[in-house]
Amino acid sequence: METGERARLIIILVLQLILRVRRHRHQRSCRVLCRRPLFPRTRCHLNLRKIALEGANVIYKRDVGKVLMKLRKPRITATIWSSGKIICTGATSEEEAKFGARRLARSLQKLGFQVIFTDFKVVNVLAVCNMPFEIRLPEFTKNNRPHASYEPELHPAVCYRIKSLRATLQIFSTGSITVTGPNVKAVATAVEQIYPFVFESRKEIL
Repeated sequence: METGERARLIIILVLQLILRVRRHRHQRSCRVLCRRPLFPRTRCHLNLRKIALEGANVIYKRDVGKVLMKLRKPRITATIWSSGKIICTGATSEEEAKFGARRLARSLQKLGFQVIFTDFKVVNVLAVCNMPFEIRLPEFTKNNRPHASYEPELHPAVCYRIKSLRATLQIFSTGSITVTGPNVKAVATAVEQIYPFVFESRKEIL
C-alpha cells in the first residue's frame, strides 16, 4: 500500500470513530458509551428523610448523608445532598443531561421544596470505543513515553494522558479504549490524536 493511500485510510478510520462517538447520542445500540456527570444546584436546603419517605425510586444512604434518586426517561441516577447540591450520571448527551436535571428539579418541587434550577454544568464525559485491531501495549508504551504508562501487574491497560485536552485514555490490548474528558469535543479530539499511535503498534493478522 502506498504512503498516500495508507494516510487516507487512517484519516477515514479516525473520522468513522469520531462519528461513532457522536452518533451514540441517538443510538443506544452503538458500541460507544458516553456518560456525563453534571452538577446542578437547587439553592434550597433539602430534607433527605422527607425525600426518602415520599419520593419515588430513591435509596437513602443515611450513613453518608445522601439520597440516590433514579429516573427512567432519561435514564439518570442523581446523588442528592441536603445542601442542595446534586450530581447526575448516566446521560448520553448534554441535552438529555439537562432535561433529566430539570425533571429531577420538578420532582423535588412536587415534594414541597422551593427548588430553583441553577449552576448546571457538565464536568466529565466518558466514552468507550473499539479499534478494529489488537494493540501491542509494551511497544506502544515504549514509543509514547512519558505520556504513556503501563504497569501490567496493577492494571491491564496503558494509561495515556493528553494534558492539553485534559483527557485520559485507558488502552487495552484488545483494541478497546476508554476515554474521559471534560466534553465531547475533547473526547473526539483525543480519539483522533491517539489513533495514529495505536495504529503503529497494532498486531498484524497472519
